[in-house]
Amino acid sequence: MRILLVEDQDMIGNGLRVGLMQHDYTVDWLKDGKSALQALLSQAESDRFDLVILDIGLPKLSGYEILKAIRAKNIRIPTLVLTALDEIDDRIKGLDLGADDYLCKPFDLGELCARVRALIRRGGSTSRAIPTLSVGNILLDPASRRIYKSNVAVELSRREFVLVHLMMENLNKVLSREQIIQNIYGWGDDVDSNALEVHVHNIRKKLGSKFISTVRGIGYIVEDPTKLKERS
Repeated sequence: MRILLVEDQDMIGNGLRVGLMQHDYTVDWLKDGKSALQALLSQAESDRFDLVILDIGLPKLSGYEILKAIRAKNIRIPTLVLTALDEIDDRIKGLDLGADDYLCKPFDLGELCARVRALIRRGGSTSRAIPTLSVGNILLDPASRRIYKSNVAVELSRREFVLVHLMMENLNKVLSREQIIQNIYGWGDDVDSNALEVHVHNIRKKLGSKFISTVRGIGYIVEDPTKLKERS
């Protein structure tokens, strides 16, 4: 699950980012409205956000302006508004502009995570979540965040799970290194040059050496085993 966090206050933004990552979310953190709107308008199918946590009082563009712009473009991504304003008129304005929920500062991280889960459950999410995904003897259950090989549970790290989920959703499609890194890391993360290769190596050890194939000079692919047999 990939969340776009838009918050200009460093202390709040860093605390939310760390807290959400501890709940197994991938978090992209931006600090101004203009950058956030550009990110939302330029989303590609392979690296889209599943939910936005949006502060109202932002530099360059306010949260209200972002909401108005994305809803005008029919971008229906679930949006949770954060505001220091506790006046009912401000809450109504945010909801009228297309916010799905709001939370007034200061707030508890547990409450914010509960509201995030509620938004996802409502079914308005653009989430990639699918009941189950299977490729050969590999079964992935997004709801429980569990993965099985020949009906035996396999332990993956958070980023390994996100990578496997992404590749299985894009079965038979080559994903570039850049596409993959954008999905498994937030924009604020420091990423080692060989980090992706390490994840792929670990996944192959756990799920099989042929599960993820390297496309030299481009990226990686997970292919349907039945199609591989047909070609051979």
